[in-house]
Amino acid sequence: MPDQPQDPFEIFRRLWGPLGVPIPGMAMPTLDPKEIDKRITDLRSIEGWLTMNLNMVKFSIQGLELQRATLNAMRGTPEPPKKP
Repeated sequence: MPDQPQDPFEIFRRLWGPLGVPIPGMAMPTLDPKEIDKRITDLRSIEGWLTMNLNMVKFSIQGLELQRATLNAMRGTPEPPKKP
């Protein structure tokens, strides 16, 4: 396993460098294809990490909604309407 930083946000700091601006379009442009490929790879890793965390949040919400529905069913109270 390659060396992974202890700080989970270290990869963000390396990507955006000294600019401190977390907007990919504002990062320093480069004409080096290898650097571009590296940035794409890094961003795909971040995208995967964010997607995984988003899915965990969605599953947590679904679990809590199921728990709420179960408790309401056991109490005999109607379930509140869902917000869009």
